This record gives sequence, C-alpha cells and structure tokens, in this order.
Amino acid sequence: MQIQKLEEELDAKIFNRSKKPIELTEVGKRIVKQAKVIVDESNRIIDIVHQQKGYVGGEFKLGIIPTVMPTLLPMFLKTFNKNYPKVHLVIEELTTEEIVRKLMDGHIDAAIAATPLENEAIKERVLYYEPFVGLIPEEHPLFSKSKISIEELDVNDILLLEDGHCFKDSVLNLCRTTKSNKNIHFQLESGSFDTLIKLSKDGLGMTLLPYLNTLDLNLDDKKHLREFETPPPAREVSLIYHKSQLKMQLVEALKSTIDSVVRGAIAFNDVKIISPLQK
Repeated sequence: MQIQKLEEELDAKIFNRSKKPIELTEVGKRIVKQAKVIVDESNRIIDIVHQQKGYVGGEFKLGIIPTVMPTLLPMFLKTFNKNYPKVHLVIEELTTEEIVRKLMDGHIDAAIAATPLENEAIKERVLYYEPFVGLIPEEHPLFSKSKISIEELDVNDILLLEDGHCFKDSVLNLCRTTKSNKNIHFQLESGSFDTLIKLSKDGLGMTLLPYLNTLDLNLDDKKHLREFETPPPAREVSLIYHKSQLKMQLVEALKSTIDSVVRGAIAFNDVKIISPLQK
C-alpha cells in the first residue's frame, strides 16, 4: 500500500506488476538507486555527531582481501575488541575488485588491501610492507641456494593462486622472464596457500608466499623457505577508505591497533615494492 501511495504521488509506476515475478520499471530502478543514496546519507548524520564528540563506537564494516585475512586478522582482532568494546566490527573477506566497488557504493567503511590502487576517490594509509619468500622443494635447482634473486624466477615453474587474487598479479609482475620449462607437464592455480605449500613440498614446483604466511609453518616446512637477496620484493598493504569517510575516529583506532601488533612481526625496511598494478 505504501508503494502504491508513492507511485500515486510520483505519478509513475515503480514496479511492473504484469510480470511474474514482478520487476522494477526503468524509472523504478532509478528511484530505488536514489533511495539507497538517501538512506546512506541519512545514516551519515550519526557519523557526524560521533565524529564531533570523538566517540569510538558503533558499527564499522571492514573488508579484507583473502591473502591478508588469515594472517593479519588473528594478530589484531582480540586487541582491537579489548581496547574498543563499543565498536561492532563487521568483517567480510573480499577481493580487491569487490572492495573497491563496495567502498564506492558505501557498503563498507574501510578495507585492508594491497596497494596502490590508483583510485582518486580512495585514500590509502600504509600499514606495512610484506616481503615475498620462496618455498622451494628439495629437487628444485634453487633449493641449494641460501638466497634467491628475482632474475632466477621462472613463471612457468611457480604454483600460483587462482584469478581474482591480487597476490597472483604481484607474482606475475615479479616474473619478467619468458623462459619455458619443458619438464612442466601441468599448470595449476589454487585459491589456498595451504594447497600450494603441500604441492610444492611434493616437488611439483616452487611457490611464493607473503612473509606473514611463513611464521606458523613447522620446522620441516621452514627448511624449504628461501629469502630474496636485498632488497627483497614486497607488497604494500594498506588501510583504505573513501575520501568522504566520516568515521575517522574508527579508522584511526583500527590503524593504531594494527600498527602496534605488526611493528614487531615484520622487521624488513629495505624492500622493493611490487604493486599488483605494475606491469
């Protein structure tokens, strides 16, 4: 009845009721889109009040890319909840593409992703630089080396994450060689670092891991790790948010918490940043 009343006031049909199931008309789609903007903007009134009062609380929606979530989240979540009990943190695992879209639409407040994104509407606050580390099976030619170099990598011999992961793009950008390995009889892309680690240990190829993913490996697995020569290639991980974000007190609280827990975990200063956008 409320929708019909609105249609009468607007003198326009929002829904086409002759279709099964009913669907939005063309003008209805535009009305609904604008209505979402109005609702989002009305919710921001509370954010303005909280910002003015310096209140650190309320709901905060955070997106995290899959290659960062398993390692970083356990490091800061308990501390953040303890220090900011009035904050209701809603966390969602999202690809970089999904994060950008949701930030632009206002469906999340902030995100943690590999940067730079080169999007003028999004602000980036660097959290840390995470070096890459090689995981190499015993049969591999690089296993005998104490450290490896970028020039020695062969993209045809590296087990990769599947499409949609920015870490895969970083690795591909890192491997500038065009060598072909005639002994490679398959090509594999996985959505899990655990799978890549197991296959690599079985001698099916080397893989590259973000440094934080190596901390919890057992002693046997760590024997397969090889650091890069200085400066090691690394990815930049940042806290990002829309430039119109009003919940800055929550952004600052999150950044300071992550800074405090990561500072002692990554002791690399001289790194060579490899961006997912670099070609």
